Formats: sequence, C-alpha cells, structure tokens
Amino acid sequence: MSHYFSEDVTAESKPQAVILQVPGLDTSLVTDRGVFSPGQVDKGTRYLLRTGPHPAYSNEHIVDIGAGYGPITCAIATWNPQATVWAVEVNPRARELCKINTSNLKLENVKVVAPEDIPDDLLVDRIWSNPPIRIGKKNLHDLLLFWLGRLRPWGTAHLVVQKNLGSDSLHKWMESQGFNVVRRSSEMGYRLLDVTHGDPEAVKAAQESIS
Repeated sequence: MSHYFSEDVTAESKPQAVILQVPGLDTSLVTDRGVFSPGQVDKGTRYLLRTGPHPAYSNEHIVDIGAGYGPITCAIATWNPQATVWAVEVNPRARELCKINTSNLKLENVKVVAPEDIPDDLLVDRIWSNPPIRIGKKNLHDLLLFWLGRLRPWGTAHLVVQKNLGSDSLHKWMESQGFNVVRRSSEMGYRLLDVTHGDPEAVKAAQESIS
C-alpha cells in the first residue's frame, strides 16, 4: 500500500475538485486519490494560510515543503507575484496535480519539483509548510534541518503542526538545534510556528550532523 508521501503511487486515480478560500484567492483545485487530504483542503493548511504573515515584497525565493496538490503554493504564489515559489513534493501524482492547479491559475512564478531537483545553491527567504509529520521523526528532523539551513540569515519558516502529532516536542527540538521558534498562534489543536536562525554555530553543527 502506498502513502501520500510515497514516490510510488498505486492508488487508482479518481480525480475530484476541492475549494480553496483564503484572503485574495477563491478557487477550486483538482485533487486525486493517493495524495494528502484529497477530499478537502485540510484544516491545518487553511489555518496556516489564514493566520500566517502578510506577504513581504522583498521575497525572492519561497519554498513550500510537501506541497501536495498545491493549496499553499497557489496562495503564496498569488500573494507574492514577484517571487519564485518552489513547490517541493516527493509524490509524482501530487506534483502533476500541483502543475495543473498552478497552470489553471496562470501562476507563472511557480516551479514544481521533486526534492532531488532542487538547485544545490538555492537559498530561500521564506518557508511555508504543513510538513509531512507521518514520514517519521528522524526523516522529519532531517528534512527540516535541510530546509532551515537553506534560509537566508533574515529568513523565516512558517509551519503548522497538530498538537497531537507532536507540535510542542517539535518546537523544543528545533530550539535545541539552535533555531529561534515563536508560537504565532494556536487554534483547533494546531500550532503555528515561526522559525528563524538562532545561534549560527549551533545551527551549523546540527546541519553537519546529518551531512
């Protein structure tokens, strides 16, 4: 059996549409079996998009980690037309759906890519993500260390995590790795976390530990 975070999707295709309603964007998105939350834009993602920070027009590169079929990507690319938005997704079916959805919205500032296709020298101003918690703690930690290490010195990550899936322990772990973590808000069992660089030496040591 394949999971939404699998590189090999075996679920029979059955496309459908869901509604995305966030500030500045009211649209339908194509979804399918074998991707994350195909029946609706999940509560955590809606909460992140409703409660996260306003666009910063100085942003040049923004990444959506675990983009799925693209609700976060579509919103962020709409709000930040001057930026390149990298929709990073391991699931090939989800990548194709994300390409369809961003194309339907004529969002030419989006690059939908597999993790291995990220440029080696890419640095980002913002990370927006409903991260794939179910990939397991070690894999999640490695994923976050990789991407938090790609933040520019002034950059910020905006993450939404369910409390019952370990948001508070993840908060403490990121602080233990040398990052500054602030809980922006809490609602419906979700935490919205803003993460910035802390002690540069601690962050460097954490990144080197997984290289």
